[in-house]
Amino acid sequence: MAIPIVLDHNSPQSLQGQIFEQLRHLILGGKLKPGTPIPASRVLAEQLGTSRNTVLLVYDRLMAEGYLQARKAIGTYVNLELPETCLAATRRIATSIPVQGEMVRQPVIPFTGQRRMGADARHLDFDFFPDRTDLDLFPQKIWRRFINRTLTSSSTHFTECGDPGGLLQLREVVADHLGIARGISVSSDQVIITAGSQEGLNLAARLLIKEGTLVATENPCYEGAALLFQSYYAKLVPVPVDEAGLDVERLPKEGVMLLYVTPSHQYPLGFTLPIERRLKLLDWARRCGAYIIEDDYDSDFRYRGSPLTALMGLDDYGCVMYLGTFSKSMGAGLRLGYLVVPKALIHAARSAKALLNNGHAWLDQATMAEFIRSGAYSNHLRRMRHVYCKRRDCLIEALRQHFGAVHLSGLESGLHLAWHLPENYPDASELQALALRHGVGIYAIGSGTAYDYGKCDYSARTLILGFSSLNEYQIRAGIRRIADAFAGLPIVNE
Repeated sequence: MAIPIVLDHNSPQSLQGQIFEQLRHLILGGKLKPGTPIPASRVLAEQLGTSRNTVLLVYDRLMAEGYLQARKAIGTYVNLELPETCLAATRRIATSIPVQGEMVRQPVIPFTGQRRMGADARHLDFDFFPDRTDLDLFPQKIWRRFINRTLTSSSTHFTECGDPGGLLQLREVVADHLGIARGISVSSDQVIITAGSQEGLNLAARLLIKEGTLVATENPCYEGAALLFQSYYAKLVPVPVDEAGLDVERLPKEGVMLLYVTPSHQYPLGFTLPIERRLKLLDWARRCGAYIIEDDYDSDFRYRGSPLTALMGLDDYGCVMYLGTFSKSMGAGLRLGYLVVPKALIHAARSAKALLNNGHAWLDQATMAEFIRSGAYSNHLRRMRHVYCKRRDCLIEALRQHFGAVHLSGLESGLHLAWHLPENYPDASELQALALRHGVGIYAIGSGTAYDYGKCDYSARTLILGFSSLNEYQIRAGIRRIADAFAGLPIVNE
């Protein structure tokens, strides 16, 4: 490692003094951090074109003052614990910087936003956080085989930037998959590969939102979407949901530029938007001149009946943008999703995507494309549906066993369900806190699962329980633990 030291042979200060002062300032300025190895004296002497004895004398002085320490048979390092005198010297250096005129004020950062709350960071014995996948269900052996097969044909893919819109092979198989699974007829040019659904939302927002834009969302809705739209200075318009999903009749009649909706499995309550409302919603978008983002985040997991055609599959007006992800079917760590745009937005969307990044990792995209094309993805989905359906049934049975005739929603599809509490139960947030004290994670709306604008009809009386990341034994044990915790509440047992 070369150290940035420059010697001035015309300086009245000795070479030894110059090396000492510059090394000391590098340490005090944090450029050489505690524990950083220092070049051997012979190496530094060769770098600086000076004698080794000069460097040795510098090192001896720095060690004597506590800046360096020597480790036998290993080398010389910056001291892990700099003495207080060094820290004081740091402060003196910081305060001795000359100030000419007024200090320049830092500009105000235009971004305003906040991160999603997410699950509680503490370890829980049983965590029913929604939409997590089970690591044990990831097809590791098959995936490894496809990676190795893909690597043999890597050619120049590792040394060149790909299409920012995504690998053509992956966009083609996604378009084919959507035609069969969701009734959407699109070309590969309309498909843009993203780093999960959140980047797809960012891309749509970049296209359609500016300060003051009216954006309507379900209430409650996915928290990541609401916070994102707020960060673009949009004006959010909450639209209530009922047991048939978004209440289309309560949408604003004009002014809305964008609507975000989860029609197949309303997030987080799980309601399904019926065909009548879907058609009314498309008609509303046509009359208002609005675009719709259809977030189909977990449509691959349908347990009861045939899935309804996606909103985009019914769209004859070119107003729907379809958002999909592999995070639920494969794993969030893969960071692969896709945004399907109407034909009129292809050029703008691909241009905006190119400004976000130069595309995603080629190997992951190519492997996913082959995984789908081979039929392995369809087999994987069938296996996942079978396992998750059994876990859903186990959760329903356990809730009914301990709490009687529970009112649940979201049972037809997805990786979580909503438990609507009886009136004689405490509020959802109180029950969440009680369960948490007993090592179990269950979630009220607004606690990291959804955004409820502070005035949702379901907020106080609904708990969200995911079942995909827990096996059947853990589900039964977790619900039993909750029942034991709730048994101490007299009002619940009335």
